[in-house]
Amino acid sequence: MLTDPRFTLSTPQQRSSSCINSLRNLILHRHHHHRRRRRHFPANRALSFRIRNRFCRSESIVCQAAAAEMTVGSAVDVAEKRLLVLGEELLSDVHDNIVLTPDAGDGFCNGAFIGVVSDGVGSRRVFPVGKLRGLRFVCVFRFKLWWMTQRMGSYGHEVPFETQFLLVEVKEDGSHFTSGNVHAGEKQSALYAVFLPIIEGDFRAVLQGNSQDELEICLESGKEIVNTMNEYDTLGDPAVDGFEGTNLVYVAAGSDPFDVITNAVKSVERHLQTFSHRERKKMPDMLNWFGWCTWDAFYTDVTAEGVGQGLESMKKGGIHPKFVIIDDGWQSVGMDPAGTEFVSDNSANFANRLTRIKENHKFQRKGNDGNRVDDSFRHVISDIKDEHSLKYVYVWHAITGYWGGVTPGVTEMEHYESTMAYPKTSPGVQSHEPDQALDSMSKNGLGLVNPEKVFSFYNELHSYLASAGIDGVKVDVQNILETLGAGHGGRIKLARKYHMALEASIARNFPDNGIISCMSHNTDGLYSARKTAVIRASDDFWPRDPASHTIHIASVAYNTIFLGEFMQPDWDMFHSLHPMAEYHAAARAVGGCAIYVSDKPGQHDFKLLKKLVLPDGTILRAKLPGRPTKDCLFSDPVRDGKSLLKIWNINDYTGVIGVFNCQGAGWCKVGKKYLIHDELPGTITGTIRANDVKYLGRVAEAGWSGDAIVYGHLNGEVVYLPQNASLPITLKAKEYEVFTLVPVKELSNGVKFAPIGLIKMFNSGGAIKDLIYESDRSATVNLKVQGSGVFGAFSSNKPKKIVVDAEELVFDYDESALVTLELRTPEKELHFWNITVEL
Repeated sequence: MLTDPRFTLSTPQQRSSSCINSLRNLILHRHHHHRRRRRHFPANRALSFRIRNRFCRSESIVCQAAAAEMTVGSAVDVAEKRLLVLGEELLSDVHDNIVLTPDAGDGFCNGAFIGVVSDGVGSRRVFPVGKLRGLRFVCVFRFKLWWMTQRMGSYGHEVPFETQFLLVEVKEDGSHFTSGNVHAGEKQSALYAVFLPIIEGDFRAVLQGNSQDELEICLESGKEIVNTMNEYDTLGDPAVDGFEGTNLVYVAAGSDPFDVITNAVKSVERHLQTFSHRERKKMPDMLNWFGWCTWDAFYTDVTAEGVGQGLESMKKGGIHPKFVIIDDGWQSVGMDPAGTEFVSDNSANFANRLTRIKENHKFQRKGNDGNRVDDSFRHVISDIKDEHSLKYVYVWHAITGYWGGVTPGVTEMEHYESTMAYPKTSPGVQSHEPDQALDSMSKNGLGLVNPEKVFSFYNELHSYLASAGIDGVKVDVQNILETLGAGHGGRIKLARKYHMALEASIARNFPDNGIISCMSHNTDGLYSARKTAVIRASDDFWPRDPASHTIHIASVAYNTIFLGEFMQPDWDMFHSLHPMAEYHAAARAVGGCAIYVSDKPGQHDFKLLKKLVLPDGTILRAKLPGRPTKDCLFSDPVRDGKSLLKIWNINDYTGVIGVFNCQGAGWCKVGKKYLIHDELPGTITGTIRANDVKYLGRVAEAGWSGDAIVYGHLNGEVVYLPQNASLPITLKAKEYEVFTLVPVKELSNGVKFAPIGLIKMFNSGGAIKDLIYESDRSATVNLKVQGSGVFGAFSSNKPKKIVVDAEELVFDYDESALVTLELRTPEKELHFWNITVEL
């Protein structure tokens, strides 16, 4: 009998005892197998994918693992060809070669690993698991090499290629079950299961569906060139060392979807020990300040003078960016003589390669003799910082140096030993949207720095930038590494070497963890990121594509369900002067992200920007990655014609919800691009509730009744929302609203009070930095509030007096019980007003 209380093994009597012993050894000792002597193969052997059946070979008794009824505690079982989670069927017709391995962690997650038994050989294998039918799911999948987006469905055939995250609503009615996280007999409203395809050895797993509604595991190593959808050419990489195939997909279940996801990712973190959860990472301070990016303003024509013009233009309107991203266009690059140029007015020339570490002539200072001045870049950056009171300057570079890599053999960079490589993508990526950058790099090749020299490359680049006053980097084009693994031990080994070197260089040269990860939506990188804390969360903001804007908001929100466990998602730049500017601005206000624009000089909406940015350049950033509310997880807010998208977040003492009508456009799996499928999407009505904001109870006072105040940013209305009550919201196409939700506190004299914050800002409640009820005397409220403008609060009785920094101020009180007063602009940066309200 197995002694681990978290699982039991039940088999029919006719099964041999040797099978039981072998399976027991597989489960209990799987962490020790990598220590055994590894097999070595001649260099000319074809890459082989070997998932060895190391148990129950005799008479093929337990080769059929699904026939054995495995029980992993009460959480994840395979019984009678059904995959069960907490007693509910998740998949049916589970294949006989599917095995479960219990999570060997601390037991706080109801989870197990799905593996397969196979003697298959190859660098890409597909294994059916079981049938998914009639259960709502949401998944995020790569629709481009670089980026993910969401899809909803109810059947396995709807799960796309390159699915990297899958959440299933297993049960939506109340049920009774017991787990490590739930008290016995406690009624639960729903049951959710998450699938996380992960990395084992040199192989990366993703999910996909087939025409029989089977959920499949697709494994790839990237050790062979993919020529077509079905043919592969061997490059002679050594075979996989010590790969077993027992831990390919992590599955976990529980009653709260957000908790299930977080706990599952933490379990995988503990298992792989190759990445860190977002909560354990240092967030760069630039997230807390307003910024400007040069990309849409200038594209690659950016100059030092242009940077100054853009910053000066915003300063004249009373907006003070505190960080700038100098995007593509500052580096020294060139084409090979025989290269094919890529020409576009809003893109880089992907055929260019890096020709030296230092900046190009547009960012150099010339002396009287016309020659470059020593420390030229440092002088340019210093001038920009000093003249515009900038705190941080970031610059762009590709993970391979530039789009086309590093020019092989070029003077001063020979020691990086770059060699020409030609990207080859996997069938899953090929089945989705074509990409011009990838096509150009595949045709022209890419100068790939020797992985053994890549730390030297990054360190020399970053140390030079740091010496010039640069504070961080936006590292782009990251997923190109997965196409270059052949000849380098496969995609996982190559990615790990590059990411380890990159993070080591960042830690050495940019102490504030100054890095933004971009074009990086693959699990090769996510499961290799120990320190990187910020990630671009979706495809670009495309100012000229009217189909893209509602899609952008929805994609970021749903991608964040997964990405937000690894890093703080970055919603990308936007334009403050644009038909969809308010829509984008509102989304970023609830996203918990950095807020920055890419306005051309002179093209700004300062009224809009002042809803996001305080006079000192700070922003009221929410605490968490903004995600869809629980009731939106499985609805399709871009295609179903009936659902609104609600995005929730939390502040120190309040919650915030952004509501968006995103209907009318989506990524088309047939056309393989963004398409408007409804030119006139209709008006939609939904509801908001206090419990839409997860954790609102955690920021409320002890003993909170559940009552809340809801303040609408656009309509300016204050609504008292009793516990479990809902508020209707109706939006036309491309409309939005932002609501601040505040727990109501009843004071000792019976007065009910709820501070809202700076009511002219999108995220009003983000301004409240401290809140104490009746600390020194009864019927008083003490607050610390950041910023300036109109401060508002709900009070069931008119306050007797309000004092701000020892000065009594005049205030207004209206029939909706809204208290308002004006806070002047503080003289010092990051000033918190001390406000006392006597009631």
